[in-house]
Amino acid sequence: MDHDPTEEQLTIMEIHKLHRIDPLKKQAERGLEVAQGLSPMDPPDAYAPSGIEPVPAEALHPFLRKFRDEHVPFLQELNAFEAAIHSIQKAGYTREADARLRHFFQYLDQEFVPHSRREDTALFPLLRERLIASGEHGSGSVPATATDVMEDEHAKAMQLAAVVVNFLGLVFRLPDERSGMIVLDAALEQGKNLIELLRLHVFREDNVVFPLAHQLISIAEFDEMHSRGAVTGRPS
Repeated sequence: MDHDPTEEQLTIMEIHKLHRIDPLKKQAERGLEVAQGLSPMDPPDAYAPSGIEPVPAEALHPFLRKFRDEHVPFLQELNAFEAAIHSIQKAGYTREADARLRHFFQYLDQEFVPHSRREDTALFPLLRERLIASGEHGSGSVPATATDVMEDEHAKAMQLAAVVVNFLGLVFRLPDERSGMIVLDAALEQGKNLIELLRLHVFREDNVVFPLAHQLISIAEFDEMHSRGAVTGRPS
């Protein structure tokens, strides 16, 4: 006789669906056909040279360099998060590992979210205009640029983070230990997806987006952005 699926079974079904999600293919799904070199989305080629002239950090305007400098501690936090996941997979879920995970998601909320919002609101609108004007955009009916990819990744990162947090919160509430381990495994796998997404995101910003901004936005315009951030009280 057929039975309606229990809440626990539904949870496991949703986990299996999430295992099939590839966060690095979302641009293709949404039709973000960005110009060659601006969006190396396939993982094997993702870290290949972009064809864009690199810009040393010290040559960037302070407004832009602030964003790049904030990536350094963020990558360190990302490495610690990755180490915590590997620790759990090897030695099980310990109090120390739990503290590391909690710290990372707190850092994500307090540092990455404001950082992303400043990029989305203060830098990307003007940069998108300049990219379209210079021909650095996709060939679709709606021109898509590198900034569209970055904004999309900001949103996707927070969606994945929410999935991991919700799964971790569910692990010890399930009455069946086996089901709890399945949920934990799913949480860790989605955590790995989050790490890859964020690590690649930082690489793209440092090596593609910021050099393009350096080329296409004037010093006077950067000065104005910098001053606007100081006036509104937001770090710039």
